[in-house]
Amino acid sequence: MALKTGDALLIVDVQNDFCPGGALAVPEGDAVVPILNRWIAEAEDTGVPVFASRDWHPPNHISFKERGGPWPPHCVQGTEGAAFHQDLKLPRDAQIISKATDPNADSYSAFGGTNLADRLRRAHVKHLWIGGLAQDYCVRATALDAIREGFAVHVITDATRAVNVKPGHGDRALEEIRHAGGVLEETVQR
Repeated sequence: MALKTGDALLIVDVQNDFCPGGALAVPEGDAVVPILNRWIAEAEDTGVPVFASRDWHPPNHISFKERGGPWPPHCVQGTEGAAFHQDLKLPRDAQIISKATDPNADSYSAFGGTNLADRLRRAHVKHLWIGGLAQDYCVRATALDAIREGFAVHVITDATRAVNVKPGHGDRALEEIRHAGGVLEETVQR
């Protein structure tokens, strides 16, 4: 870890429904929490801003199977499933980004339909460090959009897990991010 001025930490969708026991659980999704907590502590120590995205779906969201989408209902606004994982130690001043709030529009990216890019620019962020869930969906889409928005992107590979609906999707997502110009980083233990 080497966070510095001009960096930001973005934690993507570490919510109960994406962790074991949740409505759309990512295998070992909760394993990212202790790693991300170390990054959060580093961010707090260095004064680097922390952003956290969350799926914040209305009850009849278009991504749900009942409306023809691919997923079971998950991360419905105000439910326990939509809450951040209880062990995730978000700082009090973490900036929360709610996404996929329109019942008729889906968004995997934390940039989709939000003001995240503007918030990052106002905070003078140049480098974005990303971890969270799921590697092959929301982390992938967020990282690719961040690159398109002109941010230098570092994906913390041990702080993300994949759904792998099809075998190897997670690895392909990381390769796509790398190919687009993102940097794949693994946490170095202190």
